[in-house]
Amino acid sequence: MSTMDYLDPMNSVGMPELTDSGVAMEFLITTKTGIRNLSIALTETASPAIRKLIQAQLNVMIELYSDTCDLMMRKEWLKPYDLESQKVLDLRSAENAIYIAGLDLFPENTNRKGIYPSPPK
Repeated sequence: MSTMDYLDPMNSVGMPELTDSGVAMEFLITTKTGIRNLSIALTETASPAIRKLIQAQLNVMIELYSDTCDLMMRKEWLKPYDLESQKVLDLRSAENAIYIAGLDLFPENTNRKGIYPSPPK
């Protein structure tokens, strides 16, 4: 399998959007895990003061999850109501992960002279 050069500017096309959607998905999953953990903690706590604190934190996490989900749907990074479109997004994400894994992170030649439109100042 031939590897691609991650230093080549052509390999960075679309990367900010991929990175943003990946970070947002990771944040959404982490927030969902936090909601689950806080819910469990709420049922395990005997102290009314701690229960109140956990309930407040749980409400913040639910709001954060909702905001993140709304952002992702607006950006079309998440399509929970259209499973066929979500499957396409998931497959594209998996293909991008394979593509990134194929980048040559340690190329022998790191000289990039001539591939940029103008020389650096």
